[in-house]
Formats: sequence, structure tokens, C-alpha cells
Amino acid sequence: MTDTSTTAGVRVRGFRAGDGPLLAESWTRAAPGDPISYQRFRDLVLLDRNFDPAGLQVAEVDGVPVGAAYAVRRLIPEAGSDLQPETGWIGFFFVDPRAQRRGIGRALITAALDWLRGQGCRTVFFSPTTPNYFLPGLDADRYPAADTLLRELGFETHYQAVAMDRSLNDYALPNDVRDQLDRLAADGYRFGSPTSDELPSLITIAGEAFNADWARGIREAVIGGLPLDRIVAVFDPAGEPLGWAMHGTYEQVPERFGPFGVLPTKRGLGLGKMLLHLTLERMRAAGCHSAWFLWTDTKSAAGQLYLKTGFTVTRTFTIMKTGL
Repeated sequence: MTDTSTTAGVRVRGFRAGDGPLLAESWTRAAPGDPISYQRFRDLVLLDRNFDPAGLQVAEVDGVPVGAAYAVRRLIPEAGSDLQPETGWIGFFFVDPRAQRRGIGRALITAALDWLRGQGCRTVFFSPTTPNYFLPGLDADRYPAADTLLRELGFETHYQAVAMDRSLNDYALPNDVRDQLDRLAADGYRFGSPTSDELPSLITIAGEAFNADWARGIREAVIGGLPLDRIVAVFDPAGEPLGWAMHGTYEQVPERFGPFGVLPTKRGLGLGKMLLHLTLERMRAAGCHSAWFLWTDTKSAAGQLYLKTGFTVTRTFTIMKTGL
């Protein structure tokens, strides 16, 4: 277990039982715009399949935790057998405002990088690993001091992602969408919730055509009780799934949209637009007042579709990278 001291007299060590509630409280004081409950901290960090107590660097003053940096390397592969042994991640770091300006943040990030180096990592991303993540990367507008610190320690921009929101208070399925749905139906396409027997093929295309974490997300959400009417899929005239959209997948939050995808070979038919609108209609019917998600690229086809559908960018996140 890591156990070091900083020049400021602050002890940095690995996580131990009893830290969790205090860390959740310190996190919330440090980032009131992104607060966290202890239960959510437990579920997304302590119960993460890749969690290693030694990687969660904890800073304490007089025996009381005041901050943390979460270093992760894969213990369970995302898909197949690839553990990405030379890649590590730092998912978050924070310091309680009452203990800031003592070099604790720098000490935490340094300890996290040292730990990852000791695990054989050669590249480190400031971005959470799948399956669990809080935010895609660093919101430099909200946390400029953290951005400065990471860059001083060698991190550089890898790429940027945006979060988007759309109010559903004024949402109604557009007439052109209804007309297009009628035309597609006449051609033999079917839109609707998948049956339980259709889920395996849907999960297969999610994992093979998009990414393994989307397949995992669908599977675990349904096992966890997600109603199938929160999924809208499109099937070709032969009954094969071509894509889907859904909401409530992650942490059982009904207003959180996604994941969402259409097979690359079937794009250009307007299927993605239909799926997006049908899902928004269902969300509104279920009482949702908004739709939001955390991660897309405004230059991508999906990002452009979101913008055309009334979504607006609410936050920008920088995924950062450094070598060891």
C-alpha cells in the first residue's frame, strides 16, 4: 500500500476501510457543482471491477482524509483478453477547500502517476475507465486550477468531448418524422421495443459495431430491471436489428439518454433520426422534463443530429494524456 509524506506534512496513502464517507463529503465540498453521495461513490469506485485500494491515493491531515486521486489499470478486460497493460487512467482528483493551497493536489497526482508507473503503465489518460465513470474528462471552465496543475505535471489535450441537454417541455414528434416512419414501415422496417429474445442480437451489434461497454451497459441495465420500453430498436424487413436508442441505461437515471447507434452500413436512411425522436417521445410520455448525456463530438454525425434536434452544449470536457 502506498504510504508517503509530502513536504507540507500531509500523508498520502492507499484507500482503507472507513475513508469512503469522508471522501464523498470532501469531494462534494471541493466540487459543489458535481457533488457525490457516498452510495454513488461506493457503487462507481469501490465496487468497480477494476478497483484496487492501493490505486486510490488518499491524502490525510491529522489522520483525516482531505482529498484523493483515483488511479486505475485494468484488472478485467473491456473485451476479449486485452488488459491494456501499458495504459493507466486517473479518473478524478480533488482536495477539500479547507486543505487547499498546501500542494496536496500535486502530491496526489504525483503519487497516482508513481503507482501507475510501478504497475507497468507507460501512458496515462485523465479520463475514467469503463465501465464506471463520473465525467468524460476535465471541465477546465469549471476547474481551471486543476487544468493548470495537470498541464504543469505533463498532461496534454488528447481530444475534447461535450455534454448536451435538451428540454422536453415543448417536445412533440415532428410531422416530417411521422411521415418518414410511415414510409419506412411501408418498406418493411419495424421500429419498437425489442423482445427479450431479440436482445442478444441487439447486444451483439452494440458490442461488435460500436464498443464492448455499450453491450455491457445494455445487458446489465436489463438484468438490473430496465423496462424494455426504454429501448427503441429498428429492424430490417428480414427482422435483423440495425440500430437502437435508449434511456435510463446508466445508474437508472431516466432522463439520461443513450447509448444510441445505427450500423454504419445502414446510415443514410434516416434511421438514427427516427430512433432519436421516438426515444425522446417516450421519455416525454414517461414524464421526463429533459434529455441529457455526457459524451459526444459536435463534429460527428451523431453530434450534428443532436444539434439539429434541439440539443445544446452544456459542458466541454478535455480528455488528457501523458507518458511515463
